[in-house]
Amino acid sequence: MLHNALIYLCAAIIAVPLAKRLGLGSVLGYLIAGVIIGPYALTLVGDQTDVMHVAEFGVVMMLFLIGLELQPARLWALRRPILGLGGLQVTLTAALLTVITVVVSDLSWKSALAIGLALALSSTAIVLQSMTERGLLKTPAGSNSFSVLLFQDVAIIPILALLPLLSATSGSPEAMTPDANFIARLSAPLRVGVSVATIALVILAGRFLAAPVFRWLAQTDSREIFTAFALFIVVAITVLMQEVGLSPALGAFVAGVVLADCEYRHEIEVDIEPFKGLLLGLFFITVGASVNFDVLLDKPLLIALAVIGLIALKAAVLMLLALIFKMGVKRGLLFSLALAQGGEFAFVIVSAAGGMNVFTPEVGQTVTVIVALSMLISPLLLAAYEWFFSRAGQNKPEPAADTDIAPTDHVIIAGYGRFGQIVGRLLSAQGYRLTILDHSPGQVELVRRFGNKVYYGDASRSDLLRAAGGDEAAVLIVAVDEPDRAMRIVTTAQKHFPRLKILVRAIDRRHAYQLIAADVAGLRRETFHSALELGVDALKVLGQTEQAAERAGQLFEEHDEKSLRKLAKLWGDDKSYGRAIRKNLDELRRVLQDDAGTTQAEDIDIPGSDKR
Repeated sequence: MLHNALIYLCAAIIAVPLAKRLGLGSVLGYLIAGVIIGPYALTLVGDQTDVMHVAEFGVVMMLFLIGLELQPARLWALRRPILGLGGLQVTLTAALLTVITVVVSDLSWKSALAIGLALALSSTAIVLQSMTERGLLKTPAGSNSFSVLLFQDVAIIPILALLPLLSATSGSPEAMTPDANFIARLSAPLRVGVSVATIALVILAGRFLAAPVFRWLAQTDSREIFTAFALFIVVAITVLMQEVGLSPALGAFVAGVVLADCEYRHEIEVDIEPFKGLLLGLFFITVGASVNFDVLLDKPLLIALAVIGLIALKAAVLMLLALIFKMGVKRGLLFSLALAQGGEFAFVIVSAAGGMNVFTPEVGQTVTVIVALSMLISPLLLAAYEWFFSRAGQNKPEPAADTDIAPTDHVIIAGYGRFGQIVGRLLSAQGYRLTILDHSPGQVELVRRFGNKVYYGDASRSDLLRAAGGDEAAVLIVAVDEPDRAMRIVTTAQKHFPRLKILVRAIDRRHAYQLIAADVAGLRRETFHSALELGVDALKVLGQTEQAAERAGQLFEEHDEKSLRKLAKLWGDDKSYGRAIRKNLDELRRVLQDDAGTTQAEDIDIPGSDKR
């Protein structure tokens, strides 16, 4: 095993930089490296079973880290695309694949259904890694892709529970192998019960045990023990899920979501990230090395047509869903190409189905090769998409963060776009010393042309904030235009520089609620006041006196600022929040009517949009 792992690492060191220089991404580099060193090329490695088990921890860690970035309220907000997009994708794709398999082969409908369910799933590892590298995961297409992948990870539970019912020997003692996992020996209803109980156990342990332990370990100031416990959680969840026959990736994701509200989640991310990257790369190499070229050479035409057909069918279904959900052609194409391949969970389903005699070993080997080849092709599809749409600056290397930052004892500004520049000019004109950080190389270069001193770097890094004067400065102004990045900066500053007063640009109402919960020193919604002033101008044009219009704007602002604090406590509870919004609008209408002393306000449509 160690011999194989050493060869894998050497292959990655050579192949991955070469693939990235060619603009193909590290995922394809790992996959190609695996093919080259595999038993059907240079034969540098033989049996990959042991290494594959270790490498799968990379997928588990990736889902754990993604879960850490998704607080339960945000995950709840994604429930519609998860159930709608994900449910329709798996159902439609599996149904079409089942019908096609029955028509073109002599397999029974039970075998065809098992194959259809296996091929309907996409590769969580490849999609998320590829889209993260290209900066696409935060886009609408990336968010929709993630929703589908999350549903697929959940769907693996009922799929595995369904397999024994598709077996010709289902329910017979002979069908049970001595090494069958615990859940495989239970009836279908008991499997569901054990699955629910196991996930509930992970949730309870994460909420009531893991967070206090992290807090206690942080007090010991031992970074190694902190990292060891973070790794222990991932490994323990993986072992637990495997013992009961569930998806380890799903369990890790659930644990990550539970710990998303933990104050130490950023430290956990930083500690696990290197292990995730290393093991995930090992997983990709192992997938490449596991492609059975004997099966491919025995049925080249059949497998080639099957791979092309699989990708085309899945892309067609996904594009149809993209049109139904009104994503647009360009976003829909990215969404379709990203998820058109087979996935790593197909290997799990094929292995389990083979062990239960759902289909023959030869059929299982053929399906495995089809899935592996589709995974090899997947990064090429994204590369072709980027080439076709010529995404500007996609392959430019990101510059290193500035290290010679001049610290300030007055104000640090994070983000120097149109919002930050206005704040900066006002403070600078009043004689305050500023240190300005921006994470966009293009913006830094543009601003420097006009003689402004701006440093490149991500202000969510504690070392850069310290270099900018975090220990001495009085105020940190967060003016970046990405809510998630702004929250990371706020969290870092509050943890490492507690005396620093933080003022934040709120992008929208949801972001404002998050900032209120974080108890920052102050916030301003970027479009609220300009929109309010435009509304006042509209009242004047509609015939109201200047005094009446200004008074209405003032009352609206006062009422909205008060309601913002009240509604922040209900954010995430759709039913209570919806009732409070309607009540708030009624109160606002009464306030304006009472102040005007007339019923004319009843004919005025008071804006009640949730996004300002």
